[in-house]
Amino acid sequence: MNWLFKFGFKRNQEDQESQKNGVMLVTYAEPKHVVSEQYRTVRTNIEFAAAALDKCQVVMFTSSTMSEGKSTVSANVAVTWAQAGKKVLLIDADLRRPTVHATFRKLNLDGVTTVLTGKSKPDEVVEETFVDNLSIIPSGPIPPNPSELLNSRRMSDLLDWARGNFDIVVLDAPPVLAVSDVQVLVPKTDGVVIVTKIGQTQKSDLRRTVEVLNLAKAKILGSVERVKARHGDKGYGYGYGYGYQSNA
Repeated sequence: MNWLFKFGFKRNQEDQESQKNGVMLVTYAEPKHVVSEQYRTVRTNIEFAAAALDKCQVVMFTSSTMSEGKSTVSANVAVTWAQAGKKVLLIDADLRRPTVHATFRKLNLDGVTTVLTGKSKPDEVVEETFVDNLSIIPSGPIPPNPSELLNSRRMSDLLDWARGNFDIVVLDAPPVLAVSDVQVLVPKTDGVVIVTKIGQTQKSDLRRTVEVLNLAKAKILGSVERVKARHGDKGYGYGYGYGYQSNA
């Protein structure tokens, strides 16, 4: 992995809140906040890491296990790309525990699953958001066979459509070790970012995650590591640490 960026957190009720109300978009609510600057640094590091690739238009965010913050990181990094003037599409590819619709206050009646089952076309489910330049495709109704749908030709067609209509496509994907969804998505994406959480992510799980992604021939761009902050930020219900560490 090329880089590592550290965020802080408090674990109180964060997971339940993200499922019910979506994730906190600090980059939109307070773009001058130190945390927003951290997310912009993550965006820049992704771009630097991607410079060695032929292309890096579709970026997938994942984690080892559940509740490690991948949805928070993917949504906020997507916002920073939009704020930089890119035309961005955030796709909720977590068809088991979706959050994107809640984050952006949308219904989840149509989305990825209705496209993959042939009930909708991509341009019928894409939705603009309150963030300029940022559109989303929510997950749609939770299906009984997520892996099969994500491995379908229609998923490839959906991403081809997204490539042709947006500058950057961000995928909020399921955890690597929980299900096989990420492995089937890897060939359809250009790069992968792993989100981890200090105090929760086990070293053995992270090592296995990297092994699985390498077996799938993923281009791992780096990792975002959320660490417990020394000083909380009551305004957001959880605090953030600050720091950057470069990995060889």
